[in-house]
Amino acid sequence: MEDVTALSRDEIAARLAAPPAERAAFIRACAKAGEAEAQAVFGQMLLDGIDVATDPRAALGWFTRAAAQHHLMAINMVGRCYDLGWGTPPDKRRAADCYRIAAERGLDWGMYNYATLLALGDGVAEDRPAALAWFRKAAALGRNLAGAKAINFVGSFHEDGWVVARDMRAAALCYARAAQGGDFRGCFNHARMLGAAGRIEDAIGWLKRAGASATPAFVEKAAAWLAASDIGAFRVRGVQAIRGAAC
Repeated sequence: MEDVTALSRDEIAARLAAPPAERAAFIRACAKAGEAEAQAVFGQMLLDGIDVATDPRAALGWFTRAAAQHHLMAINMVGRCYDLGWGTPPDKRRAADCYRIAAERGLDWGMYNYATLLALGDGVAEDRPAALAWFRKAAALGRNLAGAKAINFVGSFHEDGWVVARDMRAAALCYARAAQGGDFRGCFNHARMLGAAGRIEDAIGWLKRAGASATPAFVEKAAAWLAASDIGAFRVRGVQAIRGAAC
């Protein structure tokens, strides 16, 4: 059996550039050899069905093995599996524990996911001040989509007056940052603010961007809100924009 741990950097790069089946076999071999990063990557491949058959239960197994080696994203992904019932019955309390560990060790996705449960009281006692603090920490890191999603949630706190005083200007600024960072909820919320300010064409453009990356469930929920909006352009063009981009 080949010792994958003895391969050079160039040899590894060549294996990763191989056709899908060969690449998947190589990553699986690295995972079996105990490489935490490979275990986390292979788990994600199994979860998403990338180059291999979808197998959420096996994905959770690999995430768990990587998490045992203190791989932060794997710890977060174990939480996601328990949070959403991927490969296991849902267990919100266990999910919250995983997110908290990842958050406390500095992972922005862990911060965002833990803050979300705290804000909603889902699996943990509701604690909006703590949630806002974690969202702000994730947003401050600004490294990837987690930061954009976090700043969108901070905007919701300002819009709804949770923990902080209601401040629509601060909410609009947060939503704009979230939209520019690629969060589909941020795109939708930014469009709402633009529509309220009379900037209809800009709003329609952001609704299209929201629909292009949003989940089907979010698209339908957003379309229902737009259809009932006081803004006439949203009731027809807005619905068409968010649904058309999702096709």
